[in-house]
Amino acid sequence: MKDKILLAHGSGGKLAHELVEKSLVKALANPLLAKLDDSAVFDFSGRLAFTTDSYVVSPIFFPGGDIGKLAVCGTVNDLAMSGAKPLYLSLSFIIEEGLLQSELKKVVDSVQKAAKEAGVDIVTGDTKVVHRGSADKLFINTAGVGIIAEGINISGSNAKPGDKVILSGTIGDHGIAVVSRREGLSFVTNLESDCAPLGGLVADMVKASPNIHCLRDPTRGGLATSLNELAKQSGVSIRIEEEKIPVREEVMAACEMLGFDPLYVANEGKLVAIVPPNDADKVLKAMRKNGYGKSAAVIGEVGSDKPGRVVMETALGASRIVDMLTGDLLPRIC
Repeated sequence: MKDKILLAHGSGGKLAHELVEKSLVKALANPLLAKLDDSAVFDFSGRLAFTTDSYVVSPIFFPGGDIGKLAVCGTVNDLAMSGAKPLYLSLSFIIEEGLLQSELKKVVDSVQKAAKEAGVDIVTGDTKVVHRGSADKLFINTAGVGIIAEGINISGSNAKPGDKVILSGTIGDHGIAVVSRREGLSFVTNLESDCAPLGGLVADMVKASPNIHCLRDPTRGGLATSLNELAKQSGVSIRIEEEKIPVREEVMAACEMLGFDPLYVANEGKLVAIVPPNDADKVLKAMRKNGYGKSAAVIGEVGSDKPGRVVMETALGASRIVDMLTGDLLPRIC
């Protein structure tokens, strides 16, 4: 029983303090967290971005990542999509009784590694333990804050006719990697989740052009849903070209086998950018110099006809309306 999380670990008593201090505070050490106050206190000046998210992915360990890395990257990326530099995160665990402490340690180590790469500190958090069967091993809730530089105005409502649509890389990697582990599928190559922090990539893009209009990370619902969201928010149409959208062969093969459309499969390390036409080349060049944007490509253009509609020109030369995802293609994917 020594390696298992008990209900007593969530009681607020001795075991709870030992778990927090040994498993969390030590691994995620920084001056703000070390105070162990009920809230973190820090100084800010300028415009702030604030976001929150919850993670219930199943299984909690998957090729290329785990729920801890996912929680950090997902929150950092939501901040980055507003043009913010991510700085501080909160981290709250809801742990099912019986989870192995060794598994929790692996997740916390992953959190620490991802936070270090992303340049953020975990400055506050919480831990709760629930009865066996009341959760599925581990759920994580996060919140994040970042600062937006002066002159940056990135929003889903800023797309303009004539703007170029840029995708940072291959789609569908995360969703297929998770479902392959969940369903016990195997592929010829080792497909991994694309889970990654994109703050550095966005910083390079903004440095190349402070005029970027929209950024969005196509997570649940995939690329198709994100493009529909942007078209609706901005009151524009978007036209994309199928042949310009990068998809790994193994992802395409898995989608064909499972009856999925890669346009709707989740990603956790990709972004869509909508930029003025005059800035597209320099933004694309900056993206390709970054490891997380080396496969970036211009995949389409913003139009003014039929606001809110996304259309794809297929490889056969036909046109297909790309709707927002209906239903839940892959539940518990993040």
